[in-house]
Amino acid sequence: MLSKSSKELFTFLFFLVIAALFWLEQTLDREYEIEVKVPLKLKNVPENIVITSDFPEDLLVTIRDKGNTLLNYQLTKRFYPINVDFAEHQNRRHHVSLLSNNYNKAIVAQLASSTAVSAIKPDTIDYYYSEGKSKKVPVRLQGRVSPGQQYYISDTIFNPTQVTVYAPQGALDTVKAAYTKFVEETQIEDTLRRQVELVGSRGVKFVPDVVELVLPVDIYTEKSVEVPIEGVNFPAGKTLRAFPSKVKVTFHVGLSKYLDIKPDDFRVLVSYEELRKLEGEKYQVKLKKQPQGVSQVRIYPSQIDFLIENVTKDEAD
Repeated sequence: MLSKSSKELFTFLFFLVIAALFWLEQTLDREYEIEVKVPLKLKNVPENIVITSDFPEDLLVTIRDKGNTLLNYQLTKRFYPINVDFAEHQNRRHHVSLLSNNYNKAIVAQLASSTAVSAIKPDTIDYYYSEGKSKKVPVRLQGRVSPGQQYYISDTIFNPTQVTVYAPQGALDTVKAAYTKFVEETQIEDTLRRQVELVGSRGVKFVPDVVELVLPVDIYTEKSVEVPIEGVNFPAGKTLRAFPSKVKVTFHVGLSKYLDIKPDDFRVLVSYEELRKLEGEKYQVKLKKQPQGVSQVRIYPSQIDFLIENVTKDEAD
């Protein structure tokens, strides 16, 4: 660091930085033009009004000033929205056309006194609207969601569950549900909550247009219960003798529902007609009833031996 060549290098870099600063100062002292975005908002729109054309989100404003002032706009300036009052321009033609220059004062008020406005795009703020009729429609999920391994999604909940749709009568009749924008969530291992937008279309308006999506997630666990085998539709004087008389039913269920599932929620029924038509000696056990929320149900043994036994009236009683 103390060598002669190092000192010469540092001296060169010092003067290079000084020269760059002088060049930057001279450059920023000149006048330039840049284009900035000023947000544009349509306010006081009644719920039954449907904007049927694209309303511009921004005004592109070309401004002229010295470089240092323009650099400040680009790095730090945040413009306040220019508000277009719907109520002030409502008319029978359902068409509004406004010159952007009408909002020149509102734009200039946010600029430095030395800054001049050269141009505003678009030069005309133009939109169409209609007065829509309404009805309630359910919210539906559009997308692909999947839980992590050993987890499952127990429900799909929207808040609110229904929204109001406004549209001209012809379009209103075709709207059966409000669909969310495409949602993709994979390997979900905990309850998911998020705000999702609804997919609108030209001439159709949803209120609200954003809903809360809740996907409750539960973890699978295994449970077993013993279920008796029941004979049904046996004629008087005959009864079923099954070997064994009960089967073991094993299944997957969410941990939150583990204690709610009882043996009575399952039924194994064997009808007299099935046994009469049976060609083999063993009966293939089938579940005739099982509760919602269970999966991967297995029965052991899967086949049973049986007898159709004659009984006296006293034994039947």
